Amino acid sequence: MRRQAPPLSANAGGPPLRVTPIEESTTSTRAATPAAPQVVAGPGPGPVTTTRPAAAAAAEVTIPHDCEPATLAAKRGAGAAKPGRLTGIDIARCVAVFAMMSVHILPAVGPNGAMSLPFVLAAGKSAALFAVVAGVGVAFSSGREKRPRGRRWVAAAASMVVRAVLIATIGLLLGEVVPFDTAAVILAYYGILFVLAIPLLSLSVRSLAVLGLVSAVVIPVLSHLVRPELGTPALINPTFGELADPGALLSQLSLTGIYPAVPWVAYICAGMAVGRSRLASRGVVLRITVIGVVLAVAASATSWLLLNPLGGWKHLEAVALPNMTLVEYTDLVVWGADGTVPTTSPWWLALLTPHSTTPLDLLYTTGIALTVVGVALLLGRVAGRVLAPLAAAGSMPLTLYSFHLLMLASPFMPASPTATFVLQAVVLVTFANLWSRRCKRGPLEHALSFVTDHVRTLIMGARRTPTPDHRTPDHPLAPAGAR
Repeated sequence: MRRQAPPLSANAGGPPLRVTPIEESTTSTRAATPAAPQVVAGPGPGPVTTTRPAAAAAAEVTIPHDCEPATLAAKRGAGAAKPGRLTGIDIARCVAVFAMMSVHILPAVGPNGAMSLPFVLAAGKSAALFAVVAGVGVAFSSGREKRPRGRRWVAAAASMVVRAVLIATIGLLLGEVVPFDTAAVILAYYGILFVLAIPLLSLSVRSLAVLGLVSAVVIPVLSHLVRPELGTPALINPTFGELADPGALLSQLSLTGIYPAVPWVAYICAGMAVGRSRLASRGVVLRITVIGVVLAVAASATSWLLLNPLGGWKHLEAVALPNMTLVEYTDLVVWGADGTVPTTSPWWLALLTPHSTTPLDLLYTTGIALTVVGVALLLGRVAGRVLAPLAAAGSMPLTLYSFHLLMLASPFMPASPTATFVLQAVVLVTFANLWSRRCKRGPLEHALSFVTDHVRTLIMGARRTPTPDHRTPDHPLAPAGAR
């Protein structure tokens, strides 16, 4: 959806945001507790007390039910992860949800004809933040600091494929009811993005960081070279009808659409690098924050240098104005693109405007996202209780994102954008906090995890539990020594 507004100075910064991504889930792990003696029935006259080897105890991982009440989870022992870590990621997700809502609902133009503050703060940045925290979720669900190997990698890869298909299906369903001029639905693009993340599951933090930087710089350039052969897709949300031409749909979701998955691998790499890091270390979190600030400042300064002292604006005007009106040109370079920039000149790659998917746009928005994640993790350490209501909303971004889009497409919203924003915010936060009293994940997150956990179990193999535990001495199958 292109926002039209009075022309501004061409180098004025942020254009429109079209949507947001979502992602998903955080799985909790527990440190293994010391093995405790077990009493089992023996063949003789009495029970035999045995102690499991520490290695065997450490090998078992207790995965609570997705909908397990938080009170039960709290009773499982002191080995749980520190709340500040996961709370911080959920706070970052919540920031992305509200930023996305502000761009979809609130006016892009302020009373004085300039960009509104919500648009400046959120346009193009919330989508990047969602993609980065999605990468964090991928790392969390595949072992956090412990990278998957062997059968664990196969199980993680298979569950990722299933998750990608389910999320893309939800996206196509939402595309049927949400018009593109209301919001651009990102979930179908996410399906491709999660599949592209599979080869990255076993990479180290350093490898992910390097690959993310290379992807941000190189892939947009390659896309710039090949897109003239791919054509321009229609500005519509992908639906099941688009499956009739799978090649065109794949091209749109991968390279030519508003959220092109292949260049967005840079976001996933950045998020997975964060998720594989030692987030229990305050120093690591501070480094993530500093790296984010440096990336954002460096990308912004480089764009300014290329477009101003080095004459980029003059080159762009020379190639653009003969083929587009001044309003169209201003709309593109100020308010933002629809996922790609024209391929008529390499100088387009110097732009920093939202959803332009240029190297500098990817680096800048990755830096902003890392900064938000770092600050959120620090806040989660010191103000986790105060921010718990927001963290509850951030724990179910897929559910709230989908609910937001359905409300936005309904005819029952107030006429006032501000009233609509406040109403949706209250409804979503209230729902999230009521639901999270009994369940650790949102409804859609729980459904996805239920399916993907079963896929993992099928590949890894179910663990047997001791049979005497559920039998009374009078049970007909109880061992003779227990009767």
